Amino acid sequence: MDGNFRSEEKKELLKLARKTIRLFLESGKVEYPSYHNPEYKKKMGVFVTLHMDNALRGCIGYPLPQKPLSEAIVDNAIASATQDPRFEPVSLPELEAIDIEISVLTVPKKITQVSEIEVGRDGIIISKGFNRGLLLPQVPLEQSWTLDQYISYGCMKAGLPGDEWKRGVEIETFQAIIFSEKHQSQVGE
Repeated sequence: MDGNFRSEEKKELLKLARKTIRLFLESGKVEYPSYHNPEYKKKMGVFVTLHMDNALRGCIGYPLPQKPLSEAIVDNAIASATQDPRFEPVSLPELEAIDIEISVLTVPKKITQVSEIEVGRDGIIISKGFNRGLLLPQVPLEQSWTLDQYISYGCMKAGLPGDEWKRGVEIETFQAIIFSEKHQSQVGE
């Protein structure tokens, strides 16, 4: 799925996220730039993830396509930097040390068997009642999780016992185009 955005588009979207966070931290302002690229105007699910020293520093997104991609990146770049309840808001001096990663999501699809999940390809959304948890496809690879661990952590993210999936939960999967500033600079693009 990685081929859906050209290298220059990935760079442009990453620059948008960084510029948005900087503007918000400096002035409290939010700007939605206008782009001619039709891909940026399509409604897409998107998450913006921040890493600092290879550790998570913030991650917030829209699992469903509710806004045009460029607007969703603006919203979630600010939210990941300032509203992730797991972290203190990012400070302006910290911004230089932060690596920004963007995950553009496909529409989630309900599955009936855990065996349909491919670790590393599929993100998961676990739901039961009012509980809901999402893990991006890169998470189990970063953590070296097995399929069972992945689903268990998805249950815990939803506020459920880790083994709740054995008793019955709704599972949806999605894929993502994932690109980051760190990866862009490593491959020399």
